[in-house]
Amino acid sequence: MHIPFLSSLFHTRDKPQNYYIGTDFRYLFGPSTSGKMVNEFTAMQTTAVYACVRILAETLAALPLQLYRYTPGGKERVYDHPLYHLLHDEPNPEMTSFIFRETLMSHLLIWGNAYAQIIRDRLGRVQGLYPLRPDKMTVCRDDRGQIFYLYTKTGNENPNVKPYGQVVLQKEDVLHIPGLGFDGLVGYSPIAMARNAVGMTMACEEYGASFFANGASPSGVLEHPGVLKDPAKVRDSWNAVYRGTGNAHKVAVLEEGVRPDGRH
Repeated sequence: MHIPFLSSLFHTRDKPQNYYIGTDFRYLFGPSTSGKMVNEFTAMQTTAVYACVRILAETLAALPLQLYRYTPGGKERVYDHPLYHLLHDEPNPEMTSFIFRETLMSHLLIWGNAYAQIIRDRLGRVQGLYPLRPDKMTVCRDDRGQIFYLYTKTGNENPNVKPYGQVVLQKEDVLHIPGLGFDGLVGYSPIAMARNAVGMTMACEEYGASFFANGASPSGVLEHPGVLKDPAKVRDSWNAVYRGTGNAHKVAVLEEGVRPDGRH
């Protein structure tokens, strides 16, 4: 029986849109307010972002990982299940459980999503788990409303995705861990959400490095009474002797009849 009122309340979701993977939607309004272009890769060059991601990812990867089976009386640890070896020891022949979990957690912290391809045998049993790059993944929905994943392979990051270009992966073959998002399907990139704060940090670090590398801060200045014969020579010799933190606060000695400037 069709009830219009109830049908208006319970309807099919719209197609989930991945607003930050494989698209420049995050940066339609230009760079950050500091003028620095911020993305997931440039953000990792800042000490604060790198330290936070490393500490959180390594901490989670180091936690004990156990496999449990539900029983009528509660649950019990399982050691003889095939998934125990995959999750606890070696998700795939190329990485340990620690590296696998550290990689997924770093993806989740940076891109807001973590993906892994599930490798199965002919009977459907899980044989391996391989991380997938979040920046190359797009979440889609087909005409029947079923979710699938569109992965763009450009390198050798996953040996199980054979062809280069776009590859369709079914939902049951992808482990997807989304972060904070508005539809529960796709997480938002924390770097994109905090790009102005990250951009300001990048700008401050660059300004500080440039200031200390090029700033000349002698403890005294000498004044020339006339016109210098070779200003370029004086400028070059000044920078060679007094530029940089290691040469700060030295007494400046110039040629051609210079004298101390009492204002310094």
